[in-house]
Amino acid sequence: MLTIRPLVLGPHNVPVITDVRAAAADIPLATLSAITHSKDANADAILKTLVAALKTIDRENAEIFSELTEQGLANSPALKTWRELVTVELSFFRSETSERLRTEGRTEGRTEGRVEERAEAVLRVLDRRGIEVSERVREQVVECDDLDTLGVWFDRSLTAASAEELFAEG
Repeated sequence: MLTIRPLVLGPHNVPVITDVRAAAADIPLATLSAITHSKDANADAILKTLVAALKTIDRENAEIFSELTEQGLANSPALKTWRELVTVELSFFRSETSERLRTEGRTEGRTEGRVEERAEAVLRVLDRRGIEVSERVREQVVECDDLDTLGVWFDRSLTAASAEELFAEG
């Protein structure tokens, strides 16, 4: 009769690795440590140790273990920390994760810039037309983060008789 006993890995049987030399000596175990202890109070220290250890190995393997760590962290609170560390600390290679994060950051930055410019344009047109803008209207325009809405408001700013007309329905 064959008895099969699955090996279950978790915080109870995977060591916490916060020593860079120990992590560099066993990258797979350091990766499992980061994943299984992702909810621990010292998760950040474990992740920083893994990043430092990944810098000691070749690029291809570092990318593999970086991606494995990302997948293993799934939706844990440590995932945000990992993404920040990968983006900053492991910039010597361009893993799929780090490239995606850089692209997301650039896209988000461009969108935020366009939103700010469009909001400024709405307020500038009203100012140039001599239309008084209350603090409430100014705040609503500046706090808006929807490009389409700001586009509508920009169009309305060209002909509106008052700043409040920006928000008119229809």
